[in-house]
Amino acid sequence: MKVLLAWSGLTATVTLVTSMLSTSDASTSARASVGATHAVLTNRISSDLVAAPTSRAGTALHAPIRLPRAPMKYGARGIEVAALDSTVQRYCGSCHNPTRPRGNLSLRGYTIANAVDSSALTEKIIRKLRAEMMPPPGSRRPAGDTLLALAETLEDLRDAEPINPGTRTFQRLNRAEYERVIRDLLGLKVDAGNWLPLDTKSANFDNISDVQSMSPTLLEGYLNAASAVSRIAIGDRKAVNGQITYKTSPFASQHPWYRAEGTPYGTRGGMVILHNFPADGIYQLRVNVGGGVGRPVEDVDVSIDGERVALLHYDRGVNRNGESADLPLGADYLLTEPIAIKGGQRNISVAFVRNAEGPYEDLIKPHEWSRASSGNGAAGTTEPAYLMDVMVTGPSKVTGISDTPARRAVFTCSPKAAAAQRTCADSILTRLATRAYRRPINATDRTALMRFYDQGVKANSDNAFEEGVRLGVQAVLASPHFIFRFERTPSTVASGRDYKIDDLELATRLSFFLWSTIPDERLLTLARQKRLSQPAVFQAEVKRMMRDERAEALATRFAAQWLRLSDLEKVHPDAFLFPDFDQQLGNAMVKETELFFEDLVRKDRSVVSLFTADSTFVNERLAKHYSIPGVTGTHFRKVAYADDQRRGVLGHGSVLVQTSLGNRTSPVLRGKWVMEVLLGAPPPPPPPNVPDLEQTAGVKEGKALTTRERMEMHRANPDCRSCHNFIDPIGLALDNFDVTGKLRYRENGAQLDTRGNLYDGTPLVQPTDLTKALLKRPIPLMRNFTENLMAYALGRRVEDYDMPTVRAIVNTAAKQDYRMSAFVMGVVNSKAFQTKRAEAVSADASH
Repeated sequence: MKVLLAWSGLTATVTLVTSMLSTSDASTSARASVGATHAVLTNRISSDLVAAPTSRAGTALHAPIRLPRAPMKYGARGIEVAALDSTVQRYCGSCHNPTRPRGNLSLRGYTIANAVDSSALTEKIIRKLRAEMMPPPGSRRPAGDTLLALAETLEDLRDAEPINPGTRTFQRLNRAEYERVIRDLLGLKVDAGNWLPLDTKSANFDNISDVQSMSPTLLEGYLNAASAVSRIAIGDRKAVNGQITYKTSPFASQHPWYRAEGTPYGTRGGMVILHNFPADGIYQLRVNVGGGVGRPVEDVDVSIDGERVALLHYDRGVNRNGESADLPLGADYLLTEPIAIKGGQRNISVAFVRNAEGPYEDLIKPHEWSRASSGNGAAGTTEPAYLMDVMVTGPSKVTGISDTPARRAVFTCSPKAAAAQRTCADSILTRLATRAYRRPINATDRTALMRFYDQGVKANSDNAFEEGVRLGVQAVLASPHFIFRFERTPSTVASGRDYKIDDLELATRLSFFLWSTIPDERLLTLARQKRLSQPAVFQAEVKRMMRDERAEALATRFAAQWLRLSDLEKVHPDAFLFPDFDQQLGNAMVKETELFFEDLVRKDRSVVSLFTADSTFVNERLAKHYSIPGVTGTHFRKVAYADDQRRGVLGHGSVLVQTSLGNRTSPVLRGKWVMEVLLGAPPPPPPPNVPDLEQTAGVKEGKALTTRERMEMHRANPDCRSCHNFIDPIGLALDNFDVTGKLRYRENGAQLDTRGNLYDGTPLVQPTDLTKALLKRPIPLMRNFTENLMAYALGRRVEDYDMPTVRAIVNTAAKQDYRMSAFVMGVVNSKAFQTKRAEAVSADASH
């Protein structure tokens, strides 16, 4: 019901789009054209989503039938059901009952007979039993394999039920997808954050449909993006003189031996900017520089697309180019002469010329420190100059529009005759809309887009053809059929019935899962021919797509979100305690994990290697941090670890830093991360009014306490102990890594004590002990991985009715050594990926 209610609301969405176009920066002709096509779009959306023509509808399947269940006498492993019921009440009911509902869970009256009807509760029990987290440490446990038999019995009952493929509301392009689609459609690199607000996450991911609600602000963002992107692609002969400032991060290092990637060889520090020049014209750059103690005179190289356009002379404290009242305190600015620059997206690099091998090492303030480290009171004696920001001004004069890759992607034809121009425009917009809408466009689509073209031609006497095409491109990018991913419910499918999505919808699902972008021409062609759904063709396409370079999205989109790599940006190690940590090192850590996962996909490795790999990907900066010898240069390469302390992702700095605080490690955060991200069994939130660890004394009898000693004092509180018995041993096993992920053996001058016992009693001392303990029971790890992969692929949360499918995928993958391809194939071949369940339509939603 909620799906169709959302679909019926799209009519209001189109109305809102129309009203917003009337007040946005769109032209008068665009507003008029939107008004003229409003009724057409409304009718199309209604017919596409609620009553799609039979010829394009999915294939209806039989309604799921639940057969009556005969009473069971024996469960798994030959144990009587009555004995299993008694186990639940005896060993679980003492804590989970109406009087003491630990975890807000009561098992009073729960029996094997009602396990299927209580599916959500049953899945919670299975999860805890498979992870061997229940009964908790210190509690009585039944003898033998009774708990395993209980878990297997519950799984057998749940897995015998008819599969519910579920459903979802429509999805919309999020920031990352928008950027990738524009790249593939127009050959442009854009930052969607310039127009679209932050995406809301659900179930770890930003593509989950249940939180992709629409708002006037978001719609206005899409409309502004459509206008801006169309102008970037075509060029803007009416561009006005403007200013854009790009700032360097204070956490980035600009030391004398560091060359920013993309800057000319023989330079140091600085930054590289991808700037859009709206038209050929005259531009000027202003460079703000600070620092330079001991080295007050330097030259600054300004290059565009690798070609030097200016060489500026920096003399500390001397403003040679005019007034600087509006500049940051302590900065000098350098101004280039007016420069003639051709329009389009171009790389601007600004960096200091490296005129020496570097000054002698400053022992007071090492050169590798970032600007953030300068706040520690160390003045230094040879601090080099550093770049603060770059401002691009222009065009002060427009001289024309040059050919660019984006224009070539749009203008596949450019005739002079007016009649031929309209035919050309029709072919351009048809081609772009077909890819953008991810389906062949019909006569109504073409008519609507050509109205935009005609209005653009009519409103512009000069360059009418280009302006008409630009307005048509803007209309494509503002269309609901571009922004939203609709999946039509066939009119012939009754409520509650399952049906196969059609080939075009299947192509879209597959492309956004593996590539985070629109289908390519091959995939669309197979879908149009209705061949994609043929099993052999489908399997071949999945394998082809996984070999494609765009499959890196599984690393940079799926793995990055599942492993929460963006959380690393939230942690800035204290510059007083860890002055050598800079942004480049943090970025390298994220890159390491992304390349590691991409290699797993490309080489079809076992997912178990996520936890056991004895090699990783590093550049010189990261290798030095990990004490790995023999690595030079900024490029990443695969190397073996220098010792046996680091294994898999639990040895990656991206994980260790994000689970730390700025001034100390946090075994609690690290233990919670393992339980939540890897095991899928997060601990409950702390009880109210429990003091934070920071409120625990850090010094006792004049001695600075280690983190472990403070934690032991903290969990003396009985309200804390039950959860910390699970969390702390896991986190302490990783405490040999400091805040920055660097190996250590002492804290506050004291020898580290990382000993502990996992909740199942396994002794833990170091990270490899934790890895081995986790892999003693790979099923929870693999099922949790599958749940996350499935949620990302489906664009919806994985529910309890999906767990039989998850278990089936993991069981199949186990026979293939848990290879990555087994999980991907399992997900895309699942009923949840290829079918949907029709929901009921309320009386209100049908009008």
